[in-house]
Amino acid sequence: MKIEDILSERIVILDGAMGTMIQRYKLTEQDFRNAALSSHPHPLKGNNDLLSITRPDIIKEIHRQYFEAGADIIETNTFGSTTIAQADYHLEHLVYEINFQAAKIAKEVAEEFTKAQPDKPRFVAGSMGPTTKLASMSPDVNNPGYRAVTFDQLATAFKEQARGLLDGGADLLLLETITDTLNVKAALFAIQELFDEIGKEVPIMVSGTITDASGRILSGQTAEAFLISVSHVPLLSIGFNCAMGAAALRPYLQVLNEKAPFFVSAYPNAGLPNEFGQYDQTASEMAHEVEEYLKEGLVNIVGGCCGSTPEHIRALATVAAKYKPRPIGSTWAPRKTENSTVTYQRI
Repeated sequence: MKIEDILSERIVILDGAMGTMIQRYKLTEQDFRNAALSSHPHPLKGNNDLLSITRPDIIKEIHRQYFEAGADIIETNTFGSTTIAQADYHLEHLVYEINFQAAKIAKEVAEEFTKAQPDKPRFVAGSMGPTTKLASMSPDVNNPGYRAVTFDQLATAFKEQARGLLDGGADLLLLETITDTLNVKAALFAIQELFDEIGKEVPIMVSGTITDASGRILSGQTAEAFLISVSHVPLLSIGFNCAMGAAALRPYLQVLNEKAPFFVSAYPNAGLPNEFGQYDQTASEMAHEVEEYLKEGLVNIVGGCCGSTPEHIRALATVAAKYKPRPIGSTWAPRKTENSTVTYQRI
């Protein structure tokens, strides 16, 4: 069964936070190293994406917990797995392997659950974070025209990441926590280019982040402007994640509900962090806030971001089962082009 068909029938459940779960294991520097990295001269602790290579048992266990909680889709452990982000750890040379292995182990778990419940197929979304650099804004307040990264550099980095994810078995690609629309445009360009090269396409999901009460993403766009900026690509879904918690996302989801020709997703943080950086919102509290989306028929996909756990996802799955999804046809389809070629313009 295709994910598009399932989305038309019921609300689909995405998993919760990977980092929050990893913190529970209280890992040391040695957990982020294997024989090949034993003499790597730079600290690696905190590079959670690397655990897909050095401690795949932990990542698999987390994936299993989310599926057991009711998730239909799990995300690969690859939020920062681009050459741009991995440069902080001097591990650019491992980017393809990190993405490939992360997708491979996630797919193994997904197939395990699908085999046990054929009527509830599980899917793997290749997580592609925004990188650590912005293409639309300068990191130097004294030099507003400066950019720390170019469109071409971003496209190259995202293309390598997407290739590893698809080779590893990802069913979907999820561009998430988008703070700069130009970054996601580079990613979309790179993915479409890759599709042409490999002769294969998978559905693409895009999720932005409203950074404060202004209702805009960091690069300045409103929810509607963000939607318009990425609608040149036939997306599976568009939505928002992270940031200010479930209640604060509601007005922006209402905009997408009115305007988006795609399925709509929402996976907020478990409330706002406290003074220690911890998330205190309980599973029932989060589910209560998300239920407001469901009552209004605003979304097709719900899940959790920072601070969320399998307990939160289980509560969301229980609530979501009572409601119908936002009504929309199956909008995603492979691009049909003359002679199977596409000419791209960078806009």
